[in-house]
Amino acid sequence: MIKKPQILQKGDKVAIVSLSSGILGEAFCTHELKQGEKRLREMGLEPIFMPHSLKGITYLKQHPEARAADLKQALCDSSIRGVICAIGGDDTYRLAPYLMEDTVFKEAIRKDPKLFTGFSDTTVNHLMFYKLGMGTFYGPNFINDLAELDNQMLHFTATSFRNYFRKEQSLEIKASDYWYEERVDFSVEALGTKRVSHKETKGYEVLRGKGVITGKLLGGCLDSFYDLLTNERYPDEKQLVEKYGLFPTIAEWQDKILFIETSEEKPTPVLYQKMLILLKKYGLFSAVKAIIVGKPQNEVYYAEYQKIIKAVTAETETPIIFNVNFGHAYPRTVLPYGLEAKIDFDQKRIFITEPFFANNTE
Repeated sequence: MIKKPQILQKGDKVAIVSLSSGILGEAFCTHELKQGEKRLREMGLEPIFMPHSLKGITYLKQHPEARAADLKQALCDSSIRGVICAIGGDDTYRLAPYLMEDTVFKEAIRKDPKLFTGFSDTTVNHLMFYKLGMGTFYGPNFINDLAELDNQMLHFTATSFRNYFRKEQSLEIKASDYWYEERVDFSVEALGTKRVSHKETKGYEVLRGKGVITGKLLGGCLDSFYDLLTNERYPDEKQLVEKYGLFPTIAEWQDKILFIETSEEKPTPVLYQKMLILLKKYGLFSAVKAIIVGKPQNEVYYAEYQKIIKAVTAETETPIIFNVNFGHAYPRTVLPYGLEAKIDFDQKRIFITEPFFANNTE
């Protein structure tokens, strides 16, 4: 049973944590730090930068225990109501020994679950929380979203973030009217400049499936899944994952709705197929009821990815809805772990059919 956090309210403190890359602490990120902090304050929130969150790339790479300590402190501090990840990276799995064996950390989650948001490598943190029974949100992070260099956050993403303040009993995950390219310039000179934007011409695309399918959401970044199940990026990752049971078992995947998306590395079609085949061999596509696929960043390999995922899932005939605004493409919506969703394949619509938060029904 997933324990839900409380809704965010104006005046709440939110912790900023660097659980993967330490880039937020670098001097070249100072303008983004100020931008994101300003946006949070404008929303009525009080950002708390955890003790090691601004220590920089080298320090945090060398000290996963410091990253874990920040997360534990945020979860154990009753005055903090939400946790926002600074950005992703590629080695947050290294936090597992410092968190998954910590009884104080686990008890804090059980007693006082808190809003937790982020994406990309943060997939692994989401799976840690999922294993420990806390509902989290695959959604905006600090650098990519709150610190957007334009004069305002992307409207669709800002609306998604405001769902953390809303007492909705259900929510439709709508397609954005526009999509945006990733920036190539993140410098101070880029402040106030707009992203390259495109009118959305395709909307949600049904690759397979009809009627209505319901199930609880579980997923993340496909690249992160692949890393968790192999030793190709780090030699000890698979062993740590197995030791702490971080990747859900087939029983846990049973009857879920899988959501997956690809990283900013824009995996080649050959690698994309390889990653999906690994999940197929794991038995994942036989277990889940449907798949929600995120728009690829900059729409790179868009058509190729469609063909490949259809081919890899042909045997299981898994229903697929493609081009949803979550993950590494801009803008971003929020997908809640462990909550009930409904996909209407005929109408090409997606709904979250239960409240995000524990106090919605109070």
